[in-house]
Amino acid sequence: MKLLYELTTDGSISVPTLSKKLGINASVLYSRIKRLMKKKLIKKFTIEIDDSLLGIGVKASVGINRDPKFKDSIHKKFMETAEVVSISEVTGRFDIMIKVYAKNLEALHSVVIEKIGKIEGIQNTETFVELQKTDKEPVYLIQ
Repeated sequence: MKLLYELTTDGSISVPTLSKKLGINASVLYSRIKRLMKKKLIKKFTIEIDDSLLGIGVKASVGINRDPKFKDSIHKKFMETAEVVSISEVTGRFDIMIKVYAKNLEALHSVVIEKIGKIEGIQNTETFVELQKTDKEPVYLIQ
């Protein structure tokens, strides 16, 4: 768990530095990392990007109700829409929740009304604009 915590905190940390931090031999640590990757517990090493530097000024979640007959075609359209960054089928009052990134509120409005709202089978949408976000470490990584 300590290894996963450290890798989650900084995936670019070198094995020698990590081995000193954890008090584990570097070759043992390297083989543990490889084993975690082989077991697919670690899916990939990635980077974190400052979205604001890319011009993303607004993030929103959009709850969507759809006609079940159009499930596959709607999903395909969402996959083709650059501003849609994730798609989740959910329980509750919506059928789908999507995450949308846009330059500003005007661009978000355009995406929701002109792109998403006009997809055949979309019955209604409700948009939730992100005002502030605080990421929290998953409970399994707390030491």
